[in-house]
Amino acid sequence: MKRTNSRIMAMIVLYNYEITNEINIKSIEEMIDDNDFAYDKDFTSALIKGILENTEEIDYIISTNLENYTIDRLSYIDRNLIRIGVFEMMKTDTPKNIIINEIIEISKIFTEISGYQTSKFNNALLDKIAQRIYDGK
Repeated sequence: MKRTNSRIMAMIVLYNYEITNEINIKSIEEMIDDNDFAYDKDFTSALIKGILENTEEIDYIISTNLENYTIDRLSYIDRNLIRIGVFEMMKTDTPKNIIINEIIEISKIFTEISGYQTSKFNNALLDKIAQRIYDGK
């Protein structure tokens, strides 16, 4: 559960970064600490730092796997969840089925809130990306 929460935390930070162009981890940590939100701070930091350092490469991978769609059309939430999934596929030993399942479950939570059901689209996109990344390893 801590890794799931770490992914959620990373998505929130990356989402806020895209909107404000700044990262205020302290205020986010305070908000989460107030809600007993257990997460792995080291894993969360590694995700955020790794994605910010590799955004261009990650976005290229995402863009080349989109058909009749551009990365800018993805919602901030979907774009950042997919970035997290792609980064983990590229840089961790976590099995692809776990990564995809985690991202889709988080996607369902946030897309149900917004009223848009994008989890099937995200699942297909992550599966396509995973095939290319893991076949290339």
